[in-house]
Amino acid sequence: MVLETAFTFSKRVLPPQYYPHAAISGLALLVTYAFAQGRTTTRDRDLHARTVLVTGAFTPLGLTLVTALASRGAHVIAISPYPLEHSQPTLLIPLLRSTTKNENIYAEYADLCSPESIRAFCTKFLTEGDQRLDAIVFGHEYHGIGSLFDSKVSREQQRDAASLASFLIVTLLLPVLLVAPVERDIRIVTIINPFYAAALPSFSNTLASAFATTESQQTTKPESVFLAEGRRALRTAVLTRHLQRVLDALPNRGPSLDGSSNSKDAPNAHAPPTKPRHSNIISVSVSPGISRADTMAPLLHADRESTWSLRGFLIYFLLYPLLWLFTKSPIAALQSVLHALFLPTPFKRALAQVSAATDPSSSSESNKQGDIDDRLPEEVLKPGALYRECSVVTLGVPPLPSKFIEAMEDAERKRKEKAGKKGKMEEDAFPLEDDGEFGGEMVGRTVWEWYEMKLKEWEAREKANKAVEKESKDTAQLAESSKPSTTS
Repeated sequence: MVLETAFTFSKRVLPPQYYPHAAISGLALLVTYAFAQGRTTTRDRDLHARTVLVTGAFTPLGLTLVTALASRGAHVIAISPYPLEHSQPTLLIPLLRSTTKNENIYAEYADLCSPESIRAFCTKFLTEGDQRLDAIVFGHEYHGIGSLFDSKVSREQQRDAASLASFLIVTLLLPVLLVAPVERDIRIVTIINPFYAAALPSFSNTLASAFATTESQQTTKPESVFLAEGRRALRTAVLTRHLQRVLDALPNRGPSLDGSSNSKDAPNAHAPPTKPRHSNIISVSVSPGISRADTMAPLLHADRESTWSLRGFLIYFLLYPLLWLFTKSPIAALQSVLHALFLPTPFKRALAQVSAATDPSSSSESNKQGDIDDRLPEEVLKPGALYRECSVVTLGVPPLPSKFIEAMEDAERKRKEKAGKKGKMEEDAFPLEDDGEFGGEMVGRTVWEWYEMKLKEWEAREKANKAVEKESKDTAQLAESSKPSTTS
């Protein structure tokens, strides 16, 4: 009786002649959903005894990342923007430990909006306990800043602070990475938002104009959130590529890509390598794509952690079926990040070539380069690259304006002349390779100098704000103490 009633009702709702149309529509929706979720990494890696530092660990993508790393045995240090006695770390960290069956998950406090707090955390990390680091994942830059209904110029300072926090942490922790054993595989992964392409046409001109105007002279005209977010993401990608140039230019004790060793015991230790060398520290940027929680919720003012409004929440609720179909879940968005963490690096491939070439158990015929390459992984992590959908993205960043390049060259020439008159030695011991990627070495160096300039402004602004707060607090205390006392 029940089945007969249900069959009759289904025939009234959807007549049998429309069954093929419904099947085709369902198949189309299924294919669309699978395509929107993107590729899934085919790699995996055992992370036991490896320490990973994660920023943005309490965002939806960050929590998913910490879970994925901890379930593979990693020792995870999650940077918390909340004090350690806050409900977020006190509740989530024990929950993550129990669900992943991994007790090596810890939270450390660092306010990424404050350079003083970042320096305090890095100083504590460098002076206390085990200093081992196998990977740093900057996940805080992926979460969106600003929305479609918000054109506040103050959001730009928040975007700059998020980028400068990554730059400051890298520069402070880089010494401990450089003194690590050369055999250690170390990765720096920066997660960026998916709007970097929006800033490509005007990126170089905007970068050049940033040096021509001071902070007080910069325009306060509101601009599209996609352009502002895209410029932040592209700037981070260019910095990541330039950081790899700097790392590769430093003295490298490891093997070159042709399998020749650079150790002191090797007979060709002082001979120039036939192929370029790569550092054992690999820096890459990853764009996970458009996710519901980290991209669309902030854009619609439906994110409770940063911006929330009733109007934005209602729009997000009404659009959720379409967002579920066309945007990614945190697990799907995480795949490109895991791909960058799991792929073997060129440094490891070179070590494998050396091991295979010097293996006494193998015959002379099997030591041929072709046979060695057959035993090595086909895909390796490309240093300094931008990954999206588990693949390398090629970006045609336009070159800097010619007038700006001439001004930079003129300033560099004057600096060298001034240094020559004072009898100072030039420090060009490690020339950087200009491979032309991401605008070339000139664009990368300019972005690096932009970060240094903005970091000084950021720290000076925080110091000035603290001085004003201290002065106002002292004035209030003085006014309170100068009030005449009353007796009842």
